[in-house]
Amino acid sequence: MHDIRAIRDNPAAFDAALARRGVSSLSSELLALDEARRAKILAAETAQADQNKAAKAIGAAKAKGDDAEFERLRAEVADKKSEVAAMQAEAKELDTQLTEMLAGIPNLPYDDIPDGEDEADNVELHRWGTPKTFDFKPKEHYELSGVIPGMDFETAAKLSGARFVVLRGAVARIHRALAQFMLNTHVDENGLTEMNTPVLVREEAMYGTGQLPKFGEDSYLMREGLWLIPTSEVTLTNTVAGEILDEAALPRRMTSHTLCFRSEAGSAGKDTSGMLRQHQFEKVEMVSITRPEESDDEQKRMLRCAEGILEKLGIPYRTIVLCTGDMGFGARRTFDIEAWLPGQDTYREISSVSTCGDFQARRMNARFRPEAGGKPEFVHTLNGSGLAVGRCLIAVLENGQQEDGSVTLPEVLAPYLGGKLTLSAVGELV
Repeated sequence: MHDIRAIRDNPAAFDAALARRGVSSLSSELLALDEARRAKILAAETAQADQNKAAKAIGAAKAKGDDAEFERLRAEVADKKSEVAAMQAEAKELDTQLTEMLAGIPNLPYDDIPDGEDEADNVELHRWGTPKTFDFKPKEHYELSGVIPGMDFETAAKLSGARFVVLRGAVARIHRALAQFMLNTHVDENGLTEMNTPVLVREEAMYGTGQLPKFGEDSYLMREGLWLIPTSEVTLTNTVAGEILDEAALPRRMTSHTLCFRSEAGSAGKDTSGMLRQHQFEKVEMVSITRPEESDDEQKRMLRCAEGILEKLGIPYRTIVLCTGDMGFGARRTFDIEAWLPGQDTYREISSVSTCGDFQARRMNARFRPEAGGKPEFVHTLNGSGLAVGRCLIAVLENGQQEDGSVTLPEVLAPYLGGKLTLSAVGELV
């Protein structure tokens, strides 16, 4: 959510920042609506004052026995009361229109974000690891003989339709091991607090992090009015909704492993093979709540937390910064980490780490009380994948594949797999 006061102070800067995101100038329309709203509020307050003044005079007229003046003033108060109510209703309607308009405008990019229209204009920052050279043509994850018994798309389609998968046996265990490894690393080494949150949330929570009202088609609405979360960014971030935190409690760093649900609206025909793009998937999410002056450093910290998972797994990756045309609705800056997938001979996104500034905090009314005193201030919110579990499974399987269809697994998973680090060509852990 944007601060209308900041738009009033510098409408040209607001429009210039929106233009970088491909959005036409909106300040004139917003400020006209704001001016009409404020004028109606002032008129209602003036009429309320006149009503109060007339109400006081009624008593004086009655005390004097002036029945004519008493009746005139009583009629005037009744008229003013109706006039005030109408003005207040109009002011409320204008306020609703302004709020709804502000809620549909994307966040403003930081000055250091590269301009661009789409992913082709993203900028690579660095790479880690060297993609392995195979002496055979590497396969995609779902083609490996050791994976096929444990990755069942046919049964999933029978149960739920397209873009679902049933994992079984060794593959299911490796998937679970990856999630446990990520959580333990974030808790034990990165200092995040583990959370276990619901996957069904109220509409207000989806609104707070920016999924609603504009992107409702991307998520699933249940009959009871609850929404299935697209990521636990929604639940973790909204734990501070409506709160005024003590400054000493910041930063608040959280992580959670949850099921996630996305309708994948607009992705028809994309990544239809394998489990790269699913309606239901699992993710280990990271969320930080910080003071404004700490959010840039916190984003770098979170990025290193996510990159560190891939480094421990030995998965080559590259880190990019998204251009203005490719960033998410609520982000001011986003770093994407792309893991190397030899089966596709390319890098694919496995994590996004975003800072939202006070954009989500304003929607949630999440603030902190400065230790030095003064009015509460809005916190800054950040979120990042640490990592997408299914996509990490794909990267582990494809990078560890052997010519016979077996897979050599990363050493760091040994404690979670009973010391067995090979998925055999027939789909067993050995």
